[in-house]
Amino acid sequence: MNSQRAKEIIDSATMVNVIHEGTPIYIQNVNEAEETARVFPVDQPENEKEVPLNSLTEAD
Repeated sequence: MNSQRAKEIIDSATMVNVIHEGTPIYIQNVNEAEETARVFPVDQPENEKEVPLNSLTEAD
């Protein structure tokens, strides 16, 4: 996923299904300089982590 799309998802009024390593996640913010995103599993908001943007996929 590119940083522009990740930011669009963050700003979206509707929930967009994004997957990281098979797990549905919520994107908190994007670090364009590092090409990473701060994410957490939808059902585990306490498990935040920084992941590469290229490891995120948008589910159909």
